[in-house]
Amino acid sequence: MRSLQISALVLVSISMVSCSTTADKKVASKSATRINSVRTTAYTHTESDHIQYGAASATGERLKYGRVRSAATDWSVYPVGTVFQIDGDPYVYEVDDYGSALVGTNTIDIYKPDKSEMRNWGVRNVNIKVLRWGSFSKSLAIMRDRTKNDHVRKMVQRIERSS
Repeated sequence: MRSLQISALVLVSISMVSCSTTADKKVASKSATRINSVRTTAYTHTESDHIQYGAASATGERLKYGRVRSAATDWSVYPVGTVFQIDGDPYVYEVDDYGSALVGTNTIDIYKPDKSEMRNWGVRNVNIKVLRWGSFSKSLAIMRDRTKNDHVRKMVQRIERSS
């Protein structure tokens, strides 16, 4: 039953993500892509560099920690809305946040609700299955007015160059 619930949740999550630009269509063609040995770290909303944002993600939504969980990435690598699952983990992760330390890396930062769980995660190399690629155009739309920040400007430039 639990597997059926998670499968239904994955289908709902996948149906909520849309693609519209040429770059998005290139990425969307990679649906259900397996990526081996992805470096992951963890973060929480109470870290000093996240306190100003509280429990909000870069999309303005509340950070998720249920069956669907928030993840932060370099949006020029994993665009906003990318949905993935870590091998052996029953949860589905959705990219809805980014971080300055992630730009230029292939690292995925997994949201944890407190520092204890964040420390317990540590740094892990995991295999993931991308269930649905997100949208570069949506990533750009969110970041356009934030380019005064160097890390955001770098992500925008990388996306625009690859389009």
